[in-house]
Amino acid sequence: MSVDGTWNVVIATPVGKQRVELTFVTQDGELRGTARGASEEVPLTDPALDGNRLTWSQSITKPLRLHLQFDVLVEGDEMTGKSMAGRLPSSKVSGRRSVPDR
Repeated sequence: MSVDGTWNVVIATPVGKQRVELTFVTQDGELRGTARGASEEVPLTDPALDGNRLTWSQSITKPLRLHLQFDVLVEGDEMTGKSMAGRLPSSKVSGRRSVPDR
């Protein structure tokens, strides 16, 4: 299974829905990624795929300075799961991989 590509993700946070574009690339057997929101782009830390379970963390500064941890399940071109930010309640995560025209 591969998660490579661009994913359009919605995170339902306590401060409203946040839309993020995630990009995953496998290089030399290592999964890497970036997250691009409305106001910043950040690298993903330790992205890992175990079966269909995808995990990673990232630090953001907007709208708040937070360190987020993600745990999602990938089925085909869709992902669902949650993100955690410290002691805050978990936020639902859902996303769909952009499939380029062939």
